[in-house]
Amino acid sequence: MISDQDGEPGSPINETRLPSLLALRCFEAAARLENFTRAAAELHLTHGAVSRAVRMLEEDLGVPLFDRRSRRVFLTDAGRQLAHAVRDGLGLMRGAVRELRAQARRSRQWVLSCEPTLLMRWLIPRWPDFQRRHPQLDIHLVAGGGPVSFGNGIDLAIRRDDFRLPEGVHAARLFAEQVGPVCRPEQAAEWFTSRAPKLRAGAPRLHSKTRRDAWRTWASAVGAHLPNAPEHAFEHFYFSLQAAVAGLGVAIGPWQLVRDDIASGVLAAPLGFVGDGSHYCLLSPAPIDAGSVQDDLLAWLRGKA
Repeated sequence: MISDQDGEPGSPINETRLPSLLALRCFEAAARLENFTRAAAELHLTHGAVSRAVRMLEEDLGVPLFDRRSRRVFLTDAGRQLAHAVRDGLGLMRGAVRELRAQARRSRQWVLSCEPTLLMRWLIPRWPDFQRRHPQLDIHLVAGGGPVSFGNGIDLAIRRDDFRLPEGVHAARLFAEQVGPVCRPEQAAEWFTSRAPKLRAGAPRLHSKTRRDAWRTWASAVGAHLPNAPEHAFEHFYFSLQAAVAGLGVAIGPWQLVRDDIASGVLAAPLGFVGDGSHYCLLSPAPIDAGSVQDDLLAWLRGKA
């Protein structure tokens, strides 16, 4: 078999052989910029390397591609013909490479850590909608709270910004935290006044050890006085909300965590909700790129807020 290097001049084999990709890249940059020096800078090559690559390409094709005048270069008719074809070809290759890289990023499993109560009461009930909208994304949900360390199996995290972020962590806000007292609807008249609604003295208050200041924060936000009342403390925030659902007293309920129970009539919020100054955020180890897995997730989360 005769290789294309050994083919006879003018033979079909010789005519269809493609020049080197490096030569074509040097030519495309020089043609687009009409300047060998700027083309060399863009490709991180020397001016001489670009000039030699273009000269070899001209010798290979047997036609001049540039008209060289003093320190400037101009495309010939042949150069314009080739520049158009090379530009289209490189564009197709870049598009294919970009798509393949995006597919690779999307095909791997991502791990999203979320504060436990938000995970149970807000994210998981809505997660089937995300899976229907993004069936190609494989995101594993795990429960976690407080500061997060990326690189230990966690790719993204949803946290309330009640702690200082580690250096380099990027936070994209999802929604503001809004809180208010919640209880069983049938107990609202017993534990809240109807005129100028406020909490009655004696209404049992439910606390959580993970949010010890929840009642004081709410009272400060609305300018309310907390009367003396029985108090019950629970180990986790989720338990205090479940205690309110069970009718054991009044809990401070963040809107996003109790909105489903209010919509279904399981809980009532006689005094409404007020912002406590904090926000939930999607944390990532770097700013989120448009069109990425993180961007798809961020848009969906904000849409559900």
